[in-house]
Amino acid sequence: MIRDAINSDKTSVLKFCRDTFSWGDYVQDVWDYWLSEGNLFLYAKKHPVGICHVFFSKNQIWIEGIRIDPIFRRQKIASSLVKHAESIGREKHVSSSYMLIDIENSSSLFMAKSLDYEIFQTWNFYSLLPNANSNYNVTFEKFLDSQKFPQFVKSWRWIPFDTNTLSTFYQENKIIKSTIDGTFSIAILTDSEHFDKTLIVTLFSGSYVSTLQIISFLQNYAIDKNYERIQILSKEKLSTLNSLEHKISFHLMKKFLD
Repeated sequence: MIRDAINSDKTSVLKFCRDTFSWGDYVQDVWDYWLSEGNLFLYAKKHPVGICHVFFSKNQIWIEGIRIDPIFRRQKIASSLVKHAESIGREKHVSSSYMLIDIENSSSLFMAKSLDYEIFQTWNFYSLLPNANSNYNVTFEKFLDSQKFPQFVKSWRWIPFDTNTLSTFYQENKIIKSTIDGTFSIAILTDSEHFDKTLIVTLFSGSYVSTLQIISFLQNYAIDKNYERIQILSKEKLSTLNSLEHKISFHLMKKFLD
């Protein structure tokens, strides 16, 4: 009942993904990408009723895009898809599995906890408008303690750092730091792989004043690089700043695979 999705499944799947959220869904925008990337799993009865995409990186699996036809919910289809993903992870000797769940999505949280996932961290999503602004004081970081900052967000996946990634980020000036009065904030910049002109930022906020410098830099950077959207993910709750809007908060769920 679980198989790899194929392109002809797209129309059937998108029919039950249209109203996932109050604003719709994004599956139609990432379907082709997920399909080409592989590990797009589909649960079928007479026709597709559920999907789940899995991304492997280093020693972890990232589970995303769980969607179930509303008619077939509460039949443990989502759990079956997650278990299928975990079984492949175990075959690859992966040690942990992650997924991201809206803190208000009680049904998905219940499902995850029933499968022994625990809340690992809580993250906040903010949107920021680009704006020409030269009033900031930041530096390009050339060393990052990966023990203290073990992951960054890339296309809404929490990815572990490795030596090659860090080296690339240093060379491309993708790690920004602001230090004021002995406190510092750090931002890691990546391009969205799914949406054009979208900058995704992993922000570690050490203080209000250093974060403000980072925010000003990001707004100007987006103008210079022709980004239309800035998406910021932060474990810290950020103070209200000009053009910074809190969108939603998520639990980063984690499970150790035996």
